[in-house]
Amino acid sequence: MPRNLDLTALRSFVTVAEAGGVTVAANQLHLTQSAVSMQLKRLEEALGLNLLDRAGRGIRLTREGEIMLGYGRRLLSLNDEVWGRLTTQTHEGEITFGVPHDVVYPHIPQILRRFRAEFPKVQVRLVSSFTASLMEMFQAGEAQVILTTEIAGAAKGGHRLATKRLVWVGAKDGRAWKQRPLRLAGHKRCAFRPISQAALDQAGIQWEMVVDTDSSETVNASITADLGVEARLVTRMFDELEEIDHGGALPNLPEFDVNMYVCPTTQAPIANELAQVVRGVYESVKID
Repeated sequence: MPRNLDLTALRSFVTVAEAGGVTVAANQLHLTQSAVSMQLKRLEEALGLNLLDRAGRGIRLTREGEIMLGYGRRLLSLNDEVWGRLTTQTHEGEITFGVPHDVVYPHIPQILRRFRAEFPKVQVRLVSSFTASLMEMFQAGEAQVILTTEIAGAAKGGHRLATKRLVWVGAKDGRAWKQRPLRLAGHKRCAFRPISQAALDQAGIQWEMVVDTDSSETVNASITADLGVEARLVTRMFDELEEIDHGGALPNLPEFDVNMYVCPTTQAPIANELAQVVRGVYESVKID
């Protein structure tokens, strides 16, 4: 006789796997940690399998857990799609959500998944650009919700979501940061570029732009090849790159706030709903 999966327990499992911990998952699901833990245990007992490896610190998936995660995402996606199609939704239409390149990961995919689950009839148009361009779009009414990266404490009218460090980034085990003049690689429109150059000037460190381009891919490739370094938010990191441990050989850089701006509800009633999801994801990450 076929048995049925508990979708509530399955949603807890998928949320824990994606969030990386029970604390964050419980906050996202609006449940207690003990409730989430009990649902995980119930799912494992129903399957007769260990889905999570609890031997070390943090949460890791077992081989069976990795398989279950793939199926779980598909099952929940179909469940949410059916629910959205067959029930009345308050909101529908399209909304434009602007996000700087620097903060797309790790939060934005999770924000989009949660918003789609709650409002399946709303199409989110994601625009990734520089803060200056996003502010222009917002002021022109072309984007209803935007995130920005601005020097800590400088924003007016925005809601601060997080504060991130601006750091020097180079190739893993690279040596470009030791060269003088310091070789810089950067995007022409990057707001961090003049700030990092001014910091070098103030510290009396000579520098030169060896990569000056409109292509982010070119900048990444150049830094990965150890041809130069760049100032980036600590969240903006790739596998081939790392924060440079310069021991004071390079100047410290200012902190930046990740801020959110939301248009009046008269322009887009759904904007506040998206903003609430954004706040929820950022606040849940602070907890764990």
